[in-house]
Amino acid sequence: MPPKDLNQSPDDSRELPVLGPNETIESVNDTISDAVLKRPYSKGWLLGAAIGFSLVNLLFISVAYLLYQGVGIWGINRPVMWGFAIINFVWWIGIGHAGTLISAILLLMKQQWRTSINRFAEAMTLFAVACAGMFPLLHMGRPWVFYWMAPYPNTMALWPQFRSPLVWDVFAVSTYASVSLLFWYVGLIPDLATFRDRAQNKLARMMYAAGALGWTGSARHWHRYQTAYLILAGLSTPLVVSVHTIVSFDFTIGIIPGWHSTIFPPYFVAGAIYAGFAMVLTLMMPLRKLYGFEGLITMRHIDNMAKVMLATGMLVTYGYFIETFMAYYGANEYEGFMMKNRLEGPYYKFYYALIFCNCLIPLTLWYKPWRLNMYWLWTVAMVVNVGMWLERFVIVVMSLHRDFVPGAWGMYYPTVWDWATYIGTIGLFITFIFLFVRFLPAIAVSEMKELVHVNTGHSSHSHHAAATEAH
Repeated sequence: MPPKDLNQSPDDSRELPVLGPNETIESVNDTISDAVLKRPYSKGWLLGAAIGFSLVNLLFISVAYLLYQGVGIWGINRPVMWGFAIINFVWWIGIGHAGTLISAILLLMKQQWRTSINRFAEAMTLFAVACAGMFPLLHMGRPWVFYWMAPYPNTMALWPQFRSPLVWDVFAVSTYASVSLLFWYVGLIPDLATFRDRAQNKLARMMYAAGALGWTGSARHWHRYQTAYLILAGLSTPLVVSVHTIVSFDFTIGIIPGWHSTIFPPYFVAGAIYAGFAMVLTLMMPLRKLYGFEGLITMRHIDNMAKVMLATGMLVTYGYFIETFMAYYGANEYEGFMMKNRLEGPYYKFYYALIFCNCLIPLTLWYKPWRLNMYWLWTVAMVVNVGMWLERFVIVVMSLHRDFVPGAWGMYYPTVWDWATYIGTIGLFITFIFLFVRFLPAIAVSEMKELVHVNTGHSSHSHHAAATEAH
């Protein structure tokens, strides 16, 4: 029997329900649809949207000044020519990995617990990739000629350098963003049809109808939908591994001590999933409480996501250990100095803070009562978000500021414009999230109905009839 209180779990995690005990087709429809179609604009939503939009204005100001003045307003210098821009690019790309992992890989593995969180995670992926893509463009110095990075026919017969990992980034990130957007939108189509049928406002009904593409819930529509969804899931799965692997090549292809390491591709992928799940928990737990989704996002989901975060955190810790071990065990004096600089150099506090945030604090998730304590888990997720940003700072700045030749050493200090651009992208991300939960279903309605049928023993045929029925 499931526990009476969904916030209190039994001793055996296998008994944690994937759905609330009283959830039905009608309750799923009402809970998710009413959060968008009938819920008034609350003071909390208006305040959050106002904060996000204010930070977006800060982003506009900082980008406008950057385009007018040039990248010299940032703290980048010689030898630290990569600063906040690349740090934040890698950080945002990593956050975007959880959505594709939850949606595609867990779908192919037929994991039921993905259903309540996949839509929100997919949207978070798109918003994070949008924030990430800004930084390399702005860092170019002349972002209006960004199209030079793409191979297009031109009279000068100039082609991008295909052996450069920065060009690989263009292909990888654009492909990842395109497939993720298509995957997210295809999954939305049946839900937009449900909203179309339930909307009372004529304008809203027209907008949802346009997005639903004439969906009727017929057997032919369902067959094509499921086929397309599985194909996109299959395409997305290798992208999870390939995108952050290629991002790691930005570093590991170079000969800089601290970058030139074969551990980087799997280490970056594990770190991306780690950061992505931390951000999903950071955003989803308040959403679950504010919108009354406790019956749809149960402690089973919270527990499983905490376990994934713990497992990937252990992989990241192993990567730190191997990096340290190889620096001292190997015969390369520059690698040894690089690690000594991390432990004793001018930025040593950042490295120790990184170990504390990413390696030590998450160890508390081995203890189940702490793992299922909502306040503590949210705190751990926030700490991991900070820790993963510090990891990118350590990789970029601490590897560049002391190179092979001591005469070329230097220090990096971010300026107010570095911080303004970074905080502005956080505001853009927050604004996208608030708009998403206001106007689109944060939980997949049709997939939740199917889950209700599976858990109550109904046939899939009755699911197809109910998926688009307006209650």
